[in-house]
Amino acid sequence: MSDTETPDTGRAPSIRDVARLAGVSYQTVSRVINNSSQLRPETAAKVRSAIAELKFVPNQAARALASSRSRLIGVLGPRAATYGVAAMIQAVESAARAAGYRLTVTNLATSDPDDVRASIDHLMQQSVEGLIAVAPQSRVVPILDEMRLPVPVQIVSSTGSAGASSHNDQVAGARAAVRHLVELGHRRILHIAGPRDWLEAEHRMRGYLLEMDASDLSIRPPVLGDWTAQFGFEAGLELLRFEDATAVFAGNDHMALGFMHAVRAIGRSVPEDISVVGFDDVPESAHLWPPLTTVRQDFPGIGHRAVTDLLAALGVTIPDLEEQQPDHLRLVVRSSTAPPSR
Repeated sequence: MSDTETPDTGRAPSIRDVARLAGVSYQTVSRVINNSSQLRPETAAKVRSAIAELKFVPNQAARALASSRSRLIGVLGPRAATYGVAAMIQAVESAARAAGYRLTVTNLATSDPDDVRASIDHLMQQSVEGLIAVAPQSRVVPILDEMRLPVPVQIVSSTGSAGASSHNDQVAGARAAVRHLVELGHRRILHIAGPRDWLEAEHRMRGYLLEMDASDLSIRPPVLGDWTAQFGFEAGLELLRFEDATAVFAGNDHMALGFMHAVRAIGRSVPEDISVVGFDDVPESAHLWPPLTTVRQDFPGIGHRAVTDLLAALGVTIPDLEEQQPDHLRLVVRSSTAPPSR
């Protein structure tokens, strides 16, 4: 007899077995499984104890049929997932599972409008109850608006568009990074930006431009990258041949890492010859040499907030999720920045 079989019949335990053991109706067991708030805590506790004792696993398909709801959330993300995208999707999955929902994820191969529409249609054909677009490329937002989907949509990004309640102010974060360099005394500051079609890259670049202008400093044209350390390295080798900058603000930590490698490759050092600031505060940033000054984002908090807002639009409230709010962006100063030596 396996662990999941009932002692008397040898079959897998059913919802009625749970109800019998807990001394309640099977409808009450169903309400507990579906996280109903209309139950006394002691009743819910008895049911959960019976579920644990019998090792009962609810049948998701049966639950969907019984409630006429799929309990499925669609997630639209980029194919080339950065650390932040991966962390947010992981948080979305965790929060959705805690609320009794599952995910179906589709990654965009390109930002071509036809590909975006096909990916959204693919999710909708699976009867998703809502859709979360994680770190979308710039073309995704107007297409979502244009399609007027019959389900709630949450956009996890830096934009202020309708539905984009789960976001951090990327412009303010970038301005804080550049302001830190200015306050150290730097006047020749370069920016290595992310890809042209990413909203986060656009907003971080805007923050750089606004803060440089506010400080009345000469602006070098930002270099458009691809988020990778390899690009940061190659761009660094090229920039350091012609530019006399004393500081660089990179659009993310991986490009900052590559740039720091380029500085060392030509026999110079960080921060003695050039200061470097990144963005995101990936786990490795504190362990680079020197440790990287960067802008920290609460990726798990953003993902949890997206699920909370989406469920609220569906009329579902999960108290444990409601209490979780993402932290604001904040500058984390480490050893990769210092006053200019020249």
